[in-house]
Amino acid sequence: MPELSDRKRLILKKVIEAYIETGEPVGSKLLTQEGKIKYSSATIRNEMAELEDLGFLVQPHTSAGRIPSELGYRFYVDGLVEQYDESKREENELKKLLSVKMSEIDKILENATKVASAMTNYTALSLRPRPSAITIKRYEAVYLDELSYLLVMIASGVESVKTKKIQTGFSVTPELISALSQVLNATIASLSINEINISVIMTMEQAVREISGTDQKTATDLVSLTVKSIYETMNELGSEIKFEGLNRLLQYPEYKNLDKLQKMISTIENKEDIIRAVSTIDQSDDETKIFIGSENMVKIMDDSTLIYKNLKLNGKTIGAIGIIGPCRMDYSKVLATIDQLSNEINKLSDIGALPSGKNEEDEE
Repeated sequence: MPELSDRKRLILKKVIEAYIETGEPVGSKLLTQEGKIKYSSATIRNEMAELEDLGFLVQPHTSAGRIPSELGYRFYVDGLVEQYDESKREENELKKLLSVKMSEIDKILENATKVASAMTNYTALSLRPRPSAITIKRYEAVYLDELSYLLVMIASGVESVKTKKIQTGFSVTPELISALSQVLNATIASLSINEINISVIMTMEQAVREISGTDQKTATDLVSLTVKSIYETMNELGSEIKFEGLNRLLQYPEYKNLDKLQKMISTIENKEDIIRAVSTIDQSDDETKIFIGSENMVKIMDDSTLIYKNLKLNGKTIGAIGIIGPCRMDYSKVLATIDQLSNEINKLSDIGALPSGKNEEDEE
């Protein structure tokens, strides 16, 4: 990330905030007329041109002003965005919506999603992980070619069949993949994600090596790739995701293209791609994650931003909440809302959100 002078940082900040507010390309005249910056128009134009050369701004048309690039947004959220000051009315409204004593985690997440969407005016999502209830009762590893194989997983609890094509990056043989099938079914079939620990993985590596006669490194790499795919699949199968405020996307010009909007809504309704994307985030991570444009794993969201944070109750992660909107979203307000929601949910244990003796884990 290039270093910027204080003047460039200020101009970039004001351009982004003006674009977030209006949705229109920003020129030097707008910044000087509204008193946003005290520099002359000529100075601002020169600095904006340099910011464009550095990749922070983009000029959509020759005669138009400039808009932020993904790099510009990233620089803004990493170091320029100011803390949003919630009004007393907003703070009271948020607390009121969450103040009821809720006996179910699902209800907490459902309310949090509604609050997040209403407060930010964007689409909100909540994710409830249930991987502990999911197991794979049978595995089949199918040799495809020297550098890939197909992993077939038949899950219990959700009665689903999942397949993943795995590219190895190293040479495999039909005999090695056959050995992998045997070992998977002998060692981890019907185990939950929490039961597939380091000791089990080491046992698998040793068994693959002995049955196939391969070297230790190949056995280790093969098992590692396979277990990673199994973890991902269990998380996808076990996660429940809900959305609130899909209609809010229609308010923003970024989603006026009907074909793209339909694809976006279809992706959201299908859920799997988004579940796969957010399931890669460590459930123990307390940091708010921001994915801007092409940083998103879901391709159709390449001109959208996803902001995502794990939620905790009694010190344990109970799920997560996220906001989806255009790249020019009001980052300050969204980040403040998600943080406030997180803090309020964490306090629910103090007001008896869960009945005495009830565990946060699922009762399957």
